[in-house]
Amino acid sequence: MTMYQLSILDQSPVLEGDTPRDALLRTVELAQFAEQQGYKRFWVSEHHQATEVAGSSPEVLVSYILAKTNHIRVGSGGVMLSHYSPYKVAENFNVLANLAPGRVDLGIGKAPGGLPQATKALQYNALSDTKDFPQRVEALQRYVQGNGEILAQPIPSIQPELILLGGSVDSAKHAATLGITYVFAQFINSDEAVLLEALQSYKEISPKGNFAIGVAVIAADTEEEAQRLATDTDIYKVHVENDRTYTLTSEETAERFGKESGKKYTVERTKSPVIFGTVDKIREKFEQLHAAGVEEFILHNPIREHASRFRSIELLSPLQLAVH
Repeated sequence: MTMYQLSILDQSPVLEGDTPRDALLRTVELAQFAEQQGYKRFWVSEHHQATEVAGSSPEVLVSYILAKTNHIRVGSGGVMLSHYSPYKVAENFNVLANLAPGRVDLGIGKAPGGLPQATKALQYNALSDTKDFPQRVEALQRYVQGNGEILAQPIPSIQPELILLGGSVDSAKHAATLGITYVFAQFINSDEAVLLEALQSYKEISPKGNFAIGVAVIAADTEEEAQRLATDTDIYKVHVENDRTYTLTSEETAERFGKESGKKYTVERTKSPVIFGTVDKIREKFEQLHAAGVEEFILHNPIREHASRFRSIELLSPLQLAVH
């Protein structure tokens, strides 16, 4: 019997005609629906200075969703740790873990989650170039485990699960060395060779560790409907000179990012690596990845229609039921 898990990442998209409040309340509604459908986790994202998504403060939204659900795990996908004190992040999630024991996930990432001006505002005269990110992760783990030089009170009876999000071999190795779950963001880095190398490297260090992937998925009743829903899923990669590549969801935001960086840049439009189709087609792809060693799939739903988003989640729920 298949033994992989299914979870959901929701970015609180502001759909046509929506207000940010509408988007946030629909995220809560989707979390409740995901719980009914048997998904393992429900995560929310962190984006700044973005008009197309409403989730800028995952720890606040997580607390609200925990209060509106009963048993599904809820967490961040993820907190952009380069902006924040690891100690304060540990305090925030320890409070949540006290309020909802055994239900809190602390997913963390390295990306800025927004435009350069937003990064400057978040870090406020203490700019981080992310070179100290591994040390931040390790400090956060010590605080979450209660092994830091000081305690991140209040200490919960069940620690939040610390999870590293990334898209590289190095980050996979780092997670494995720390003995924590790793999520490869395949919907951002679609290079399958990198994915497989990251998986192999993780398993070599942590054979029993949980390696998950974040995938963009669109399920529909027919192949034609799934293809229609997948037509508006282009992404934009901003290649900044002497810097990394950043992935954005709109051309306008990509151009703003490049200009705000103050460096030479190019914008590349590309198709998002969306897995779309009927449930049978998606199940086949999941089985292939599971056979390679993937234990869990975090489903990102890029559909721009409210009812179709819920239908996609509903159609995929038999996959979840089949693994138990």
